[in-house]
Amino acid sequence: MRSVGDHLQACLEIVGPLPPLAVALPDAVGCVLADDVVAPSDLPVTDRAATDGYAVRSSDVTEADVREVSLVVVDDVRAGSAGPVRLPAGAAVLIASGAPLPEESDAVVELAFTDRGRAKVGVRRAVSAGSGVRRRASEASAGEVVLRAGERVGPRELALVAALGRGRIEVHPKPRVVIISVGDELVEPGKPARAGQVFDANSHALASGVADAGAVAIRVGAAPDSYGALRELIEDQLVRADLVITTGGLSLGEGDTVSDVIGPLGNVRFDDVALSPGRRLGVGTLGEEEFPTPVLCLPGDPVAVQVAYEAFVRPALLHMAGHPNLYRPTVRARAGSEWASAVGVREFVPVRLVGSPREGYRWDPVARAGALTGLVRANAYAVIPEGTGTLSAGAEVPCLLLEE
Repeated sequence: MRSVGDHLQACLEIVGPLPPLAVALPDAVGCVLADDVVAPSDLPVTDRAATDGYAVRSSDVTEADVREVSLVVVDDVRAGSAGPVRLPAGAAVLIASGAPLPEESDAVVELAFTDRGRAKVGVRRAVSAGSGVRRRASEASAGEVVLRAGERVGPRELALVAALGRGRIEVHPKPRVVIISVGDELVEPGKPARAGQVFDANSHALASGVADAGAVAIRVGAAPDSYGALRELIEDQLVRADLVITTGGLSLGEGDTVSDVIGPLGNVRFDDVALSPGRRLGVGTLGEEEFPTPVLCLPGDPVAVQVAYEAFVRPALLHMAGHPNLYRPTVRARAGSEWASAVGVREFVPVRLVGSPREGYRWDPVARAGALTGLVRANAYAVIPEGTGTLSAGAEVPCLLLEE
């Protein structure tokens, strides 16, 4: 039997970060930077007004706290103005927030501290040099690294890149993940089911998990156990997949065909893994040796699929996308009651975790094994190590947090 750690390592080895790709800014959202972002110029490129008001020489308004100082308004500068403006002594320039500061000015008086005059302005507050001004290079200097490789691109990062004038950036693209449920008994939710049939929960759940991890889910849906039909379906999907995930069809019975179909299509290893719930899993590559497509084969039980997703699939997806951190946070927590665990396997128990860092944490199971109804109430998995047997009440184990 293969250990959970060995199987996880195999999953990470067959994927690896996707090759960097230069993409337009809208396509970079949610991706991980593959290279540092360097400021090509100062940001801002010149001193700018930080507020609407009047650009002045601070030395001209030193008495404004004592008496109103009157200045001649010689110009009106808007954001986007290109021509240079010079400010004479004893004058002011009406200026909009974001507009370049006139030469010889060193401060901006907010509108609220003036009479808002257009030909002449009365200033009622003294300002010091630099007041109301965004200095050149105050955010970034030319040549400065403003974002590091490995950072995820979100709205704030995108705003910074756009402000630097960059139209494209190097990222690890989002993995395209083809999801195939296998089984003659499977029916698409919303359609009528006959006796003996079950609704395909796994492909929908995996598609949601794939999207939640930042990848692109391509849900093919349910495929029959027919050898020829399943082989043709998988071969057709390889052209658009960075990763293929199958679920079901892994039992050793005559009707379960995944290992028989996938084996000749590439190099895939199937093992009983010391994991509960779960057990038989596959990992390897499909297609030509020069351009292999990774494949992860999961069991058909919906709860076992959810556990396998957390233990193997999610870390592999994050690794493909270039994330430096592959795993969910964990905390150590005490068992609320005695728990009997199968010896020799690592058990993932859906639990409700309560507590705080100060007082410590406690977990209690939410339902019997294999119950989806209990799984939806869980906020963590208690991970019972191999060889534990009976876990006494109060004993601590690591808990994988499902709600961060």
